[in-house]
Parts: sequence; structure tokens; C-alpha cells
Amino acid sequence: MDIRAILMGVVFAIMWASAFTSTRMIVTEIPPLMALALRFALSGTIGVLIALAMGQTWRTLTRNQWRAVIILGLCQNAIYLGLNWIAMQWIEAGLASIIAATMPLMVAFIGWIAMGERLRPLGVLGLMLGLVGVAIIMGTRLQGGSDPVGIVLCFIAALALAVATLTVRGASGGGNVMMIVGLQMLVGAATLAVISPMFETWHISFEPRLVIAFIYTVLVPGLAATWIWFLLVDRIGAIRAATFHFLTPFFGVATGAALLGEKLGIGDVIGVGIIMMGILAVQLSKAPATATSPVKRPTPS
Repeated sequence: MDIRAILMGVVFAIMWASAFTSTRMIVTEIPPLMALALRFALSGTIGVLIALAMGQTWRTLTRNQWRAVIILGLCQNAIYLGLNWIAMQWIEAGLASIIAATMPLMVAFIGWIAMGERLRPLGVLGLMLGLVGVAIIMGTRLQGGSDPVGIVLCFIAALALAVATLTVRGASGGGNVMMIVGLQMLVGAATLAVISPMFETWHISFEPRLVIAFIYTVLVPGLAATWIWFLLVDRIGAIRAATFHFLTPFFGVATGAALLGEKLGIGDVIGVGIIMMGILAVQLSKAPATATSPVKRPTPS
């Protein structure tokens, strides 16, 4: 993994983690699915316009790219973010970011079980550590009164994102990355626009904090982070790219504490540490073995 990929991954993690705090600001003021549909409509339209200005077009998208647009729009945008935005009406932004950090472990598990990808013993150990870390955090949080329905919704959301992450592999190989970003957001917007009126009464409040949080969410986690994510997956692969999600608890908790006054318990700290070790183990298990140079024997005299 080169320096550019590492920088892209860290920037993505900061942007992605900050979305949990801005989302929390939004969903406490207006209906979550309505807000998310509006966010995707704006982000998707801006993304498509930028792509057209860059000379990109949807006419040349490959079948694999169209498939990724549809599945990402449904899994990542409508399901993952939809469920997260609903859940964050009841649970803290920091807790949501911790649950989201389990996504790389889900990616590795699905790739191993369903797609026949090789997972070394170290990777299996990493998955076990991840389960232990999750168990510690959930036990602490449930005893502390966190809403179990919100927690379950976040785990289902992380599973949907894992599926989307595996689907995106190779999607940007034919170029048109920004066009793909914009189109998959429009798919999410259309899906949520149909679902939202069934469960929500639409209303908008123009409080300054809400407006700032909404604009930030549209431009930074919405457009910029998704674009960087596509480039990163195409550069280093889905498994390695997913590893950067282990940074989301730290940045998510930091922004939640700084802007919302949220606190982190000792059980959370221990659980996150164990999850991070699990993700690292999975990452190391996926790293190609370093070829060793053959030992040269001295020529007989």
C-alpha cells in the first residue's frame, strides 16, 4: 500500500466518520428518510453535473458499472445510510460509528464464506476478536440504556454496506468515476423518496445548525468521501480499502465529543481496541506473502 493510498484512506475515514455527528444534528430536527432523500437528490445532481463538465457520460458505462450503480444505490445509500439515519434518532453518533467499524470484518467474512476467498488462520482469529470486541461494547451499551432497536438497525446497515463494498470492486475500472458516484446517489434518492412518505410526515426546519450540517453532509461525506472511496477501492481493492473503516470509531467519537458532548465508557475503549486488533489481523492475513530471495551457494573451488 503506497503513501497516496494511505492518505486517501485517512482522509476518507475522517470525512466518513464526521458524517455520524452531522447526521445526528439533522435527524433530531427533521424526518431522517426525507432528509436523506433530499441529500442524495442534491449530491447526485451535483455529482452528475460535475461528471458531465469533466467529459464523463453514462452512455459508456459498462454492464458491471451499471450493476454497481444500482446495488450501491440500494445497499449503501437506501439501506445502509437509511437505517443509520433512522437509528441515530435514538443512539449516539459515537456508538453508530463504532458499529460501522465492524464492516471490514463483515467484508472479510462474506468474501470467505460466500465468495470462496482465502482467509488464513490469522484472518479467522481477527474475525473472532471482532466478535469479542462487539460483544463487550454491546454489553456495556445495553446495560447503559442504549436503544436495542437502534443498535440492531446499525448492524443491519453495516451488513448492507459490506455487500456494497464487495460489489464496487472493479466498478470504476472503466473510468467515469464521478458519473457513477452521482448516479448511485440518484438511485438512493429515488428509492427513499418512495419509501419516506409511507412512514414520515415531511416538514423542514431552517435552524442555522441544521442548515450547516445538511450542506456539510451533502458536500463532504456525500460527494467527496464517496468519490475518494471509489478511487481507493479501485487502487488497492475492497478488502484493504475497508480496513480504513477501523479509523471511524476514533474520528466518530472525537467529533461527537467535540460537537455534541458525547462520552465514551471504558467498555467502549476496550471493545474498540479489540475490534481494531481484529481488523488489523484480517488485513495482515490478506497481505501477499513476501517472496524471499534464494540463498546463493558459493561456487565450488
